[in-house]
Amino acid sequence: MFPFEKLEVYKKAFASHQKVYTLLISNAKIPGYIKNQYGRASLSIMLNIAEGSGRVTNKDRRSFMINARGSVFECVAIIDFLYFQNEVPELYHQEIKSGYEEISKMLYAMIKNLE
Repeated sequence: MFPFEKLEVYKKAFASHQKVYTLLISNAKIPGYIKNQYGRASLSIMLNIAEGSGRVTNKDRRSFMINARGSVFECVAIIDFLYFQNEVPELYHQEIKSGYEEISKMLYAMIKNLE
């Protein structure tokens, strides 16, 4: 097992991306450019956590966690837009956004600990 696979924040990011992936492949009404951007931003969260955990210095690790957190914010903006366009149901919007908030807080704590 790789070290990042033990991180709770990675597990949450992975679960979140599974939900996003399912949404994107099952909803034909969402425009392709939004699917592409949302899919990449969601995947970027977990990939930056994974890559950052493999870095040697705290400065490098911190940089990847900052990037992951930026991708969380990007995902929130996209899911808010999709919700207000009636492309996702309210329950999905609430659940995924709550998950993003938790991931963001965990990443923030990691970033502060790596200063």
